[in-house]
Amino acid sequence: MNNTLHIHRAILSVTDKSGLVEFAQFLSARGVELVSTGGTQNVLEKAGLTVTSVSTLTGIPEILDGRVKTLHPKIHAGILANKDKPEHMATLQDMDILPFDLVCVNLYDFAGAVERKLSLDQAVEEIDIGGPCLLRAAAKNFHSVLVLPGPQWYKVAMDEIREDGTVSLQFRQAMASRAFEATSRYDALITSYLRP
Repeated sequence: MNNTLHIHRAILSVTDKSGLVEFAQFLSARGVELVSTGGTQNVLEKAGLTVTSVSTLTGIPEILDGRVKTLHPKIHAGILANKDKPEHMATLQDMDILPFDLVCVNLYDFAGAVERKLSLDQAVEEIDIGGPCLLRAAAKNFHSVLVLPGPQWYKVAMDEIREDGTVSLQFRQAMASRAFEATSRYDALITSYLRP
């Protein structure tokens, strides 16, 4: 298991966009390819950054009112491939899939939907599906991917990357734990809301 991971390619898909542009500019200035979805992509492009859309990668537009964007092998195989396994990397090459090194995701604001006392139908639309999948995939594969589950981690990530473009295994493992913590809390909130 490699201690250091070079960051070459990142997927960013966030609801809370605080600090996003500064972080993305930092990555872009270091030659990191940025891949993104809908609203996040719009914010980054308005800031003058070059961004590859998820739809361009997958060949499929965002569908079902945005319910399906990132749930595709071109995304998840790029996140879940174990970079220490030659057979995984060979599969990516055979299928023309590039690996990701960084997954920067925060989730739909379900807590806000509850606070606003939305109807059940409206609140259900605030249940994030793709985001938790991205976080959990990257967290599972922390030896090959850095996951950042919230903007509070951007500065420490930039501090890690700034020195030589890499992040340590210790930091990746810590962020994996934070990602599972974020999805756990999110699921607990939804569980409580839906329980009669």
